[in-house]
Amino acid sequence: MIATLAIAVAGGILIGLSLGALGGGGSILTVPVLVYLLSVEPQSATSASLIIVGVTSIIAAISHARAGHVRWRAAIVFGLIGSLTAFAGSIANRSVDPQILLLAFAGLMVVAAGAMLRRTRRGHGDNARTPSSAGAAGVRSGSVAVTTRPETGKATAFQIAKLLASALVVGFLTGFLGVGGGFLIVPALVLALGYSMPVAVGTSLVVISITSAGAFAERLGTGAAIPWEIVVPFTLAAIAGSFAGKIVSDKVSATALTRSFAALLVVVAVYVVVQASMAL
Repeated sequence: MIATLAIAVAGGILIGLSLGALGGGGSILTVPVLVYLLSVEPQSATSASLIIVGVTSIIAAISHARAGHVRWRAAIVFGLIGSLTAFAGSIANRSVDPQILLLAFAGLMVVAAGAMLRRTRRGHGDNARTPSSAGAAGVRSGSVAVTTRPETGKATAFQIAKLLASALVVGFLTGFLGVGGGFLIVPALVLALGYSMPVAVGTSLVVISITSAGAFAERLGTGAAIPWEIVVPFTLAAIAGSFAGKIVSDKVSATALTRSFAALLVVVAVYVVVQASMAL
């Protein structure tokens, strides 16, 4: 029991650090930690992850909100739209083989790592430290240079469509895999609405909490098994880690943090693929 508690606390701190420092990404590690280190069944792990990630995100958002880094209207609209597909994703979760679910997780981790690395190459990581200049920063998308606009709250029809599509995808992933999707939300807010990185991170945390709540609401009626003896210490440790993550993000290069975390995601993804493939 002591060993389980220690692992839950360590895992929670790691996830919290990522959420607090990067505004997302850490939630992808929650399910692998629960499954492989704490022996929780995959479906139960995704349900538990919704609680851990949702609660931690809203707590972490408080400090960002105090700093003026949350755009509440955008967060609520994005979150409510995402909640629609979060219900569908949660329903789909119950019909998938647990090992296939884990393989999907591994694929998502690789995608997230790639998205994070691309963001650092475009210079977004440095913008996290310089909010005053981020709103008009040049962002390179593939071979095409895209200039983000100063934050006005207005967007073109194409940008709105892209934002809506992101919300629907994030919502489904939240319900299906129990992840927050911050690695998709943050770039969408930067590119579609011209938000600086600090504002995108803070707003992303609120979106994650809303979509997580929507997905968990669907599971409440199904009698989903929640290992509370693990979830509670894990969540409390994640909350503590999120506050530490905010401090770390103010002192350490966001580019270095993002690249290190992306490398960790790839390593964990390889481990998950090997374990899940052997169990099939």
